[in-house]
Amino acid sequence: MVSENDHYSYRVMWSEEDAEYVGLCTEFPSLSWVAGSQDEAFAGIRQLVADVVADMRANGEVPPKPIASKSFSGKFMVRVPPEVHRDLALEAAEAGVSLNRVVSAKLSR
Repeated sequence: MVSENDHYSYRVMWSEEDAEYVGLCTEFPSLSWVAGSQDEAFAGIRQLVADVVADMRANGEVPPKPIASKSFSGKFMVRVPPEVHRDLALEAAEAGVSLNRVVSAKLSR
């Protein structure tokens, strides 16, 4: 059976500082688990998140929703300096495409 905890975004990376692997969870940025192997770091952070979620629920708190479960509209506002806006608009006009297409292509890279 798949638990909601399995839907969180986990990652394991090497830490030069610790000389060990560190397990992380994006939805819980303050949590980490250090271990000698990638598998141990992954298992450790998953168990730590499960314990924290259980503790939150026991205390009437609502755990964060997994990023993978959220809906995204595909729209967001970005503020840039007027010079950047002008340069992007010029690039779009010269290419004969919309400003949105130019910015979307740059963000996709």
